[in-house]
Amino acid sequence: MVTVALTAGPAHSCTRYLWNTNSRGVYVSRTMDWPESTEPKLTLFPRGMTRHGGEVGGHLVVKDNPAKWTSQHASLVTTVYSIGTVDGLNEKGLCGHALYLKATNFGERDPSKPGVQAGLWLQYLLDNAATVNEAVAILDDIQVVMVEARGRAATIHLAIEDVTGDSAVIEYVNGEKVVYHGEQYRIMTNDPPYNEQLELLSKLDFSRPSRDTPLPGNVNPRDRFQRAAYYGELLPEPKSEREAIASVLAIARNVSVPFGAPYGEFGIYNTEYRTAANLKDLRYFFELTTNPSVIWVEIEKFDLNEGAPVMVLDPNDIGLAGDVSAKFEKVTPPPF
Repeated sequence: MVTVALTAGPAHSCTRYLWNTNSRGVYVSRTMDWPESTEPKLTLFPRGMTRHGGEVGGHLVVKDNPAKWTSQHASLVTTVYSIGTVDGLNEKGLCGHALYLKATNFGERDPSKPGVQAGLWLQYLLDNAATVNEAVAILDDIQVVMVEARGRAATIHLAIEDVTGDSAVIEYVNGEKVVYHGEQYRIMTNDPPYNEQLELLSKLDFSRPSRDTPLPGNVNPRDRFQRAAYYGELLPEPKSEREAIASVLAIARNVSVPFGAPYGEFGIYNTEYRTAANLKDLRYFFELTTNPSVIWVEIEKFDLNEGAPVMVLDPNDIGLAGDVSAKFEKVTPPPF
């Protein structure tokens, strides 16, 4: 494990919900939960970005064979402490989310494989893959390397989805990669590992939900997983993007932890923000829980060509509302 003073892993109580069963499009939402601000920035990376997978905030943390690559695809992401990516999508409609999983173990370092520090694992996939199939295929080209900061290891697992509705949940447990690949894998929270979450869900019948259906109401990952499954079965066919995004955000809000809730002693923290995405139309929505408005960004309004500037927006502005694509500003040097 590499100890770094500048980064930390995603929180203990995040939730991802994918809606790929409606006839209008593919939509996804997630919550980000953490005991302090992760200093999120909405960041637009053009194609042709040169990456160094072994660096964190200018510090070399993977010294033996760090991965280096040039991005094939532009991406719009939410960063964490400006040194890694925890959420976002690329110009091809591949979308991804990093969530906390205590059981994560990336295994012993194999210097024969290029190493990518965990905070750039998702960015590596968004840079180099256009579909879930492509992302799964390149997983073994690199080795994810654990980093630790502020007393917490970056024990993360990933959920990814693409514009066709394909999905994958990727975990490293006991040093072994485990991939759950298929459009049926629509929900992800945290511990226990995914196979155990699926086993718990199989014991419940949410196929015909009603007002009398017993439903767990706590904020632990098991209960949130089951609540997301239940409410997902209640979603009506959307007539518009507005209705579709409202639906997936409603599920994200239902599994959110109230701001300031004193759950820290249990390893469960308040929801800092929620995101949603329309994968077909490349529209990304962001809702900071301390701001009154949802904002969104349209990737196609930016210059995505190699050599174009990296563009950043700080969402911690109470005056932001609606389409904020024009409010991004150039940043030099890029965060990573």
